[in-house]
Amino acid sequence: MIPLIGPDDPLPDASRALQRPNGLLAAGGDLRTDRLIAAYRNGIFPWYSAGEPILWWSPNPRMVLAVADFKLRASLRKRIRQFQEDSSVSLLLDTDFEAVIRACAAPRDGASGTWILPEMQAAYIALHRAGHAHSLELRRGSELIGGLYGVAIGRMFYGESMFTRESDASKTALAGLIQLCRDADMPWIDCQQQTGHLASLGASAIPRAQFLSGIRTLTRAPGPDWRALRSTDLLRRIER
Repeated sequence: MIPLIGPDDPLPDASRALQRPNGLLAAGGDLRTDRLIAAYRNGIFPWYSAGEPILWWSPNPRMVLAVADFKLRASLRKRIRQFQEDSSVSLLLDTDFEAVIRACAAPRDGASGTWILPEMQAAYIALHRAGHAHSLELRRGSELIGGLYGVAIGRMFYGESMFTRESDASKTALAGLIQLCRDADMPWIDCQQQTGHLASLGASAIPRAQFLSGIRTLTRAPGPDWRALRSTDLLRRIER
């Protein structure tokens, strides 16, 4: 059994999450900005489908991409070089968060639904306006061809979703995020769930206790000046 929380109830400690399904912690509550920030600080995130209550998760182990371990394979390096040599292509930060989250929410691979429901989109747009959610946009001219979004608290970045409309566009956005994190001394990107795709990029599963210990330190540290980074073309900064 998991607790059903009300609007004013705090989330349980992450250590109380179930083993099966892995990481399920609580149901209910809301998606207001202060609750989301508190959840991320404590290694918890919301994930649910239409027709379900809000479900809160903290898996064990936790998939984390250490920035130092990112694998820039030869094929992706070549593709990034092609993007870099095209003057019409740019990778910018926070130019259109709403467009990115809508693109991430669009059904893909033949699926008919999405977990990024309208209320989830509204919650993260509010989190973005509060300065805690950010997007990277890869554009060809004015056309959005790929990107990603996530949550940043202090020196910790929590990846949420990405999308692509051209080959390797989302991976290029991730490479740009890696470069940003290197420059800002942000050592971890939370990937939440274990997948072979993430492992191929260098992510690995670590015990939840280790993850929680790490984010306690990182979320308390001062983060980068995200507003100052908005004019930086991250594409040309990617180390190949």
